Amino acid sequence: MKSIDKFLDNNPYPGRGIIIGKSNDGKSAVIAYFIMGRSENSRNRVFVKTSDGIKTQAFDESKLTDPSLIIYSPVRKIGDVHIVTNGDQTDTIYEYLQQGDTFASALRTREFEPDKPNYTPRISGIITTCNNELSYSLSILKSSNGNAQSCERFFYEYSNPLNGQGKFIHTYKCDGNPLPSFKGEPKTIAIDDDIDSFTSLIWNSLNKENKVSLFVQYMSIDGSMQDYRIVNKNQ
Repeated sequence: MKSIDKFLDNNPYPGRGIIIGKSNDGKSAVIAYFIMGRSENSRNRVFVKTSDGIKTQAFDESKLTDPSLIIYSPVRKIGDVHIVTNGDQTDTIYEYLQQGDTFASALRTREFEPDKPNYTPRISGIITTCNNELSYSLSILKSSNGNAQSCERFFYEYSNPLNGQGKFIHTYKCDGNPLPSFKGEPKTIAIDDDIDSFTSLIWNSLNKENKVSLFVQYMSIDGSMQDYRIVNKNQ
């Protein structure tokens, strides 16, 4: 188990990333989501709070050229479940859960993003807090080594996760042209008890030029408390 900065400090472009886990004191469920960008269109974004989560929004509407893959709701809540993703599959998962269906079933209807030649993976997670118990799942949908003819779907489930431990998955292995997709299982990272220190650690570890926005939320497992932080490079 490593600190998140050990994975981010020397990686200029992990892309978009999801962290889910439990605080060290065992009292809080934790989610974090960050976005990065290389183009002006991707960098022209901020996170804003909504009634059930957050959404991305253009910082300067006059510079927005293509909203299709950059404007979406990364985080939404339905009942005891929080959804976090890097695209509009958030809404697909929400709709399936609303109908009593599953996280995996929703994602079996989706594929990686159609942004040739990168074919950006779709990364998704849900975290459930119910009856003082915590469980979560992660998924990545990606092309087969850059071949758009084949979609590979991976699902990871974690029940009764250990205190102070989380899982981290991101879209790209590193910078490149085309961008190489994330490989392997989600990485195990340490999670702090303090939301401010954890938020600062993630934000300060992201590449200064490419980071765009970060959302971190701590939720008490018994449902009595929620606290969140939003950090936007564009202010």
